[in-house]
Amino acid sequence: MAGNEQLSPWWSPARHADIRPFLAARTAVTRSVRAWFDEQGFAEVETGILQVSPGNETHLHAPRTELTGSDGTRAVRYLRTSPEFACKKLLAAGEPKIFEFARVFRDRERGDLHLPEFTMLEWYRADATYDAVMADSVVLIAHAAQATGIGRFSFRGRVADPFAEPELLTVATAFERYAGIDLLGSVVDGLGDRAALAAAAEGRVRITDDDTWSDIFSKVLVEHVEPNLGQGRLTVLFEYPAPEAALARAKPSDPSVAERFEVYACGVELANGFGELTDAQEQRHRFTLAMDEKQRRYGERYPLDQDFLAAVGQMPEASGVALGFDRLVMLASGASRIDQVVWTPPAGEA
Repeated sequence: MAGNEQLSPWWSPARHADIRPFLAARTAVTRSVRAWFDEQGFAEVETGILQVSPGNETHLHAPRTELTGSDGTRAVRYLRTSPEFACKKLLAAGEPKIFEFARVFRDRERGDLHLPEFTMLEWYRADATYDAVMADSVVLIAHAAQATGIGRFSFRGRVADPFAEPELLTVATAFERYAGIDLLGSVVDGLGDRAALAAAAEGRVRITDDDTWSDIFSKVLVEHVEPNLGQGRLTVLFEYPAPEAALARAKPSDPSVAERFEVYACGVELANGFGELTDAQEQRHRFTLAMDEKQRRYGERYPLDQDFLAAVGQMPEASGVALGFDRLVMLASGASRIDQVVWTPPAGEA
């Protein structure tokens, strides 16, 4: 930008006109998705944004605030990183099929694919296998493309046909194919063997003494695997190793992997789904370990939502998916950045 010329504010008619076609595409995709869920008999829910715990993943960070009661007492609350805890409480309450366009918040995140405040589309099916929600994800992505009339997705030189039969790829196969690493050889009794994975990944990624098994896994995934996913068609990456199970249950026939999958298009992660864990004791154990690691790394920890843990033990067998709705609209509209498909930019940005 030459001289002292300044960008006009985002609400100026000229700047808004530039992104208006992308916003029209967002409206079309939203209508299509809602219609599909209605046809499938889902109930649309609206869950609370302020939560006792925003989520208990090591590397996710949430804004916090304080609420003041009428008696002057103060209580810490967090802006949720996902509606997952509240939605699973609704499953425990007896809701069989639910979905939500949820406003969620992630601190320390900003980029072409990241916003600090964004829309997460989440849905859950009680008494359904994770194969069912995996199929949902593929169908919904195709519906989004159909709603905008786009023939193929493209992003940073990569293309993918959202209507083609997706590639099904286990995480272990992807690591072997794209990084030459025997991933499950470093998983023993459901735990990651840090030394074994470090040895296998040596020379492929930069490894520091502070890196855990999960850190090394993530580096290989980001640098060697993800750029190859969703090329020409969607990729469904499934059977994540047990140490990366998050809130997914272990695969009954092979406890070294979890019933977790992610969907990619053009190297972009769109969706993350689980066969849901319903063992409250195991969930508490995983959360505690994650918060111990957050404390070690970042000097903070989030409380455990005791009400959620109680609900986990009462949930029916279920499966669910979190899909980055803004990312989906970006690909379906032909936008090049995620901030082109939201009605207003993050607070404080011009």
